[in-house]
Amino acid sequence: MNRIIIDVREPGEFARSHVEGAINIPPMEIMSGSPALRAVPKDAEVILYCISGARSNAAMHILKAQGFTNIKNGINKDHVTAMLS
Repeated sequence: MNRIIIDVREPGEFARSHVEGAINIPPMEIMSGSPALRAVPKDAEVILYCISGARSNAAMHILKAQGFTNIKNGINKDHVTAMLS
């Protein structure tokens, strides 16, 4: 299964710690059509997370509007790590 994990926090937050294998795409970059998402199939599993789930929830709505269909709000790093275990 295609799966992509996106940390929607700012680059400095991502640099301090993140889920292994996650890529960093802040919401503003998602809104502007991030180049990192161009090759991602619209039905790929996309797991988003931030600190509290607010930014990842906003990013989830943006991605739905862009045609992505299999999006999960992982809330935060700990929740995503547990989800993947």
